[in-house]
Amino acid sequence: MGDPRGFLKHTERKTQPRRPVPVRIMDYKEVYERQDPAVLREQASRCMDCGVPFCHSGCPLGNLIPEFNDLTYRGRLDAAAERLLATNNFPELTGRLCPAPCESSCVLGINQPAVTIKQVEASLADHLMDSGGLTPRPPARSTHKRVAVVGSGPAGLAAAQQLTRAGHTVVVYERDDRIGGLLRYGIPDYKLEKHVLDARLRQMEAEGTRFRHSVEVGRDISWAQLRQAHDAVLIATGATTPRDLPIPGRQLEGVHFAMDYLVPVNRAVAGLVEAPEIDVRGKHVVVLGGGDTGADCIGTAHRQGAASVTTLAIGAQPPGERPAHQPWPLHPTLFEVASAHEEGGERTYLASTVEFEGVDGTVTGLTVAETEITASGRGPKAGSEHTIPADVVFLALGFTGPEPSGLDTQIDVTFDSRSNVARDGYYMTSTPGVFAAGDAGRGQSLIVWAIAEGRSAAAAIDQWLMDSPTQLPAPVAPSDAAIAV
Repeated sequence: MGDPRGFLKHTERKTQPRRPVPVRIMDYKEVYERQDPAVLREQASRCMDCGVPFCHSGCPLGNLIPEFNDLTYRGRLDAAAERLLATNNFPELTGRLCPAPCESSCVLGINQPAVTIKQVEASLADHLMDSGGLTPRPPARSTHKRVAVVGSGPAGLAAAQQLTRAGHTVVVYERDDRIGGLLRYGIPDYKLEKHVLDARLRQMEAEGTRFRHSVEVGRDISWAQLRQAHDAVLIATGATTPRDLPIPGRQLEGVHFAMDYLVPVNRAVAGLVEAPEIDVRGKHVVVLGGGDTGADCIGTAHRQGAASVTTLAIGAQPPGERPAHQPWPLHPTLFEVASAHEEGGERTYLASTVEFEGVDGTVTGLTVAETEITASGRGPKAGSEHTIPADVVFLALGFTGPEPSGLDTQIDVTFDSRSNVARDGYYMTSTPGVFAAGDAGRGQSLIVWAIAEGRSAAAAIDQWLMDSPTQLPAPVAPSDAAIAV
């Protein structure tokens, strides 16, 4: 390493500064500010010459983390960015949105705060964009093979870029009116400003990837027609079926799925509509679910001027330190304070929602009980019921899998026991030539897993099309490869 004693000199972990809360909730611009170059260099120097870099296995993409940390410390940012691009198509996305499982497996993290790997990655991505580093890399030759990628989220885009660079003609189909999937309309701008996504899409178009928006496969064109028109098809539609909460009062006006709130707000921020369909200004908001989607609802509600925001989670509050059953280098479940939580609101754990209350068909509150955990499971504790006022309730309870959208009727694609698209160890579904990657096959997961699976599925498709060993890197196999199809 450039400074083998860096982790001894700089024991303090310094992350990216955030804009002040009173300022940032006035707009939808990104929360994080650029890190001071001197601080970035100092933090990169904390990367140890640990011998066995567990961060490689902690990162689903297998990012060459010690190498780009060393180059960042030496001030060779162009070279560091190239090492990052060797394994990650979209560091500008993972640097903003990934929860950094690599940091959980950092060797320094055994007895010190882990290296700020995600911050270094985000800074290198910004350097790439500032310096014109998103240079198109079109293929040298064409294979004359056509591949359809259905879904333009991180898995679909990663696969499309890899396949295009391998010389295949790739067409990406997206049912929304703009490309990007949940990156476009699901992630709030204060976490990902859309000009970042647009810059990458321009690069992909210049490389030869073709985009077709406003086309819903399964309705506008059948899966059978799509398969007939292409040599291979990749299902990368994500896991977009929301988990519901079928309790009394669910039909009341004011109870919404989280994405029914976030998507219209994103469209309004983009200037596509004058105002979102749901405005919580001056209202009491309750969010059910303590994950990332719930946090996105919290941050959006603050920016709209909600009177109060309360988050209810059915489980116990996670610990502040690594629990014994999740030892290093595993990625632990810890209590986290996201930028949205810093902005206000109340977080309540062990809260079971029993009923939605309402007047004249509109929600006015929730009946909530303390969660009782027993050997047979968890549920509301009798006698602990109380009422929480609510004008609007958002269900951010996760997703149960991909929408079938004709997959099970138009072509012979099967689903596994978790409602995900079943596939073999090479991302192939039960229909020859049809593959699946990302949340559609894996279930709801992290952006870094989506990109990793998109890259690997691209390698599997390339090998299947060319009937020869692929030249594309395949860093990860699907986690559900044992499931028969």
